[in-house]
Amino acid sequence: MTFKDLGLRPEVLQALNDLGFENPTPIQEEAIPELLSSQRDLVGLAQTGTGKTAAFGLPLIELTDFTKKHVQALIVAPTRELGMQIASDMKTFTKHVQGARVATIYGGASIDKQAKEIRGGAQIVVATPGRLIDMMKRKIIKLSEVNVVVLDEADEMLNMGFKEDIDSILEQTPEQRNVWLFSATMPKEVAKIAKNYMSNPFEVTVGTKNTTAANLEHVYYTIKERDRYHALKRILDLHPNIYGVIFCRTKRATQEVADKLMQDGYSAEPLHGDLSQGQRDAVMGKFRKRTIQMLVATDVAARGIDVNDITHVVNYNLPEEVENYTHRSGRTARAGKHGISVALVSPREIGKIKSIERIIGKEFEKGEIPSGDEVSKAQLFHLIETVKTTEVKEELGKYLPAILEQFEDLEKEDIIKLFVSSEFNPMLEYYQKSYDLNASVSARDRERGDRDGGRDRGRNRDRNDENKQRFHVNQGEESGLNKGAVLRLVCQHSDISSGEVGRIDLFREFSFFEVDKKFADQVLQGMRGAEFNGEGLKVEFAGDKKGGSRSRDSRGGSRGGNRGGSRGGGGYKGSGGGSRSGGGSSHRKGNSGGTGGGDRSRRRRRG
Repeated sequence: MTFKDLGLRPEVLQALNDLGFENPTPIQEEAIPELLSSQRDLVGLAQTGTGKTAAFGLPLIELTDFTKKHVQALIVAPTRELGMQIASDMKTFTKHVQGARVATIYGGASIDKQAKEIRGGAQIVVATPGRLIDMMKRKIIKLSEVNVVVLDEADEMLNMGFKEDIDSILEQTPEQRNVWLFSATMPKEVAKIAKNYMSNPFEVTVGTKNTTAANLEHVYYTIKERDRYHALKRILDLHPNIYGVIFCRTKRATQEVADKLMQDGYSAEPLHGDLSQGQRDAVMGKFRKRTIQMLVATDVAARGIDVNDITHVVNYNLPEEVENYTHRSGRTARAGKHGISVALVSPREIGKIKSIERIIGKEFEKGEIPSGDEVSKAQLFHLIETVKTTEVKEELGKYLPAILEQFEDLEKEDIIKLFVSSEFNPMLEYYQKSYDLNASVSARDRERGDRDGGRDRGRNRDRNDENKQRFHVNQGEESGLNKGAVLRLVCQHSDISSGEVGRIDLFREFSFFEVDKKFADQVLQGMRGAEFNGEGLKVEFAGDKKGGSRSRDSRGGSRGGNRGGSRGGGGYKGSGGGSRSGGGSSHRKGNSGGTGGGDRSRRRRRG
């Protein structure tokens, strides 16, 4: 089947032809004809990289009347990056359609500019929930004539605390509108949306529910907690041509791992919510151009990554919610290509591996952290291949006689040894003291894994009030605050997962929330300077005021920033002739230093 067989308008077919698209993917082949012929509600279950945007975007274009100048189609996405990617695709699909206008609205950018796009007659709007709710309250956008609402990556929106926002959005749309819901997983919260807001939806599933791509390998390595970073470096060194994403659980860990990698000479940069939007755009631009080989990211920040050639996903930490593993692994093995998803786990985390296996319908391969000899061999042959494929400039010819004269007393074998040694000696020296990083799993760990494998510890942890710290917030329902917004604010500003937040109570002028006591000071510090709808939040311990509750508001704060240390000058460049670029380049910017006994890398001293 080709796109011509699906009944799309000529202008859209021309745009697809410009892109070189001829045959629809499985989800497109199933969804598009049904959506065009029946105009029913839809639940689409598929991983990223399967062509979901075209699956809902192309029929959306066909069902939109571009002679009218009001919002007819709404696409809601969890993050700015994903929203921008969807909007870019929609503009590409409609570039030959006369009168078609696509608007993108999201937080962190000028609301006036976005309002101008809406008032300019946009028929299709791509939005993040928070900014959309804001514009609805300001009456900048009206959803009374929307025909179709698309909820893309619905499971992730719920994980981010957007449930109440989604409810508010759907309640403002006409009763007869259609809802098309796309999700990588189908937890009960997503099923509840389908039940409450959809009428007899048809379901399209690519593969099995919650499974990952067939061309994706899953490998886990068992390591001691203290060796986690060292093991990461071994894996990176074993794959010199890696082009991947390293996932950490928190923003702080993301920055720390990225800083260490850059200081150790690796081609890596961080991507997390503490970066400004300009910084995030710059990092993503470099990653897409392969100027950097590894992105160290949080789950939320990585939602907008749409790159087809990623070879590896590395779970430096397993996600707090095991269902999120499918989102992470979906960054690789896209467009039919092969990919590898790696997980670094301590013996106590074996239970989560078993739980993930049940969700994805696949077993992990148990890998062995490579030895120093294995890493050295991989790096050596990568160096040799790079030398063999290096372009020789004609200008070198005029120096060749003098060069040959310098080497006339040496045999060919000696010359090769000298050139290889000049590049490779630091790696060999570094790994001479390497040790085995593989951790053994005890019978007790296995028993714990079997017992806990079916449970999600993040969701089922003990919520005894004695272990909770209750906080007071100076805003409530009157300010537009809801439970989803509270959850999102606490997690984003305090660098904790949603599973660490307990009960949330909302009142007209104030609110309360609870977190595990071990995170109390972290939350108090993190919420300093937090805002909601442009107003500063004052967060303090609730309870006995006699003890003198500590508080942090937009003016206060007793501690420093939440990152220790700087990037140390951004690493160093190259040994000998400097860093190489291109398809055969190593991911190390300079001396290869792997993971040894003390795991110290060679670094250039600052001048």
